[in-house]
Amino acid sequence: MQKRNRLSMLLLAALISGASSQLYAAEAADPMAAKAAEAIAVAKASLKKAASVQATWRDSGKVVKKAEAAAKKGDYKAAIKLAARAADEGEMAYQQGAEQSELYIPPYLQSKY
Repeated sequence: MQKRNRLSMLLLAALISGASSQLYAAEAADPMAAKAAEAIAVAKASLKKAASVQATWRDSGKVVKKAEAAAKKGDYKAAIKLAARAADEGEMAYQQGAEQSELYIPPYLQSKY
């Protein structure tokens, strides 16, 4: 029984290492794939930064998903362009959230609150 478990674990490890090496080989073969992956990572970080001030925009997450889908299809130029758009939206959302974090209540309304 232990021999069978060891054999299955060895087989599983071989499959995992083979799959990961193919993934790295694909990225190494096409430098645009690595650039697209990096751009998507930057976009996700930008959206996470915007979320830290509760200021994410409605469609920014959808743009990142479109970028990931384009990269998966092999359209790396479109993926980079979409990821850059999402990163810009994340930065603008962060700026907007930071600027609007302090609520200014005019003096004539302060007595009501």
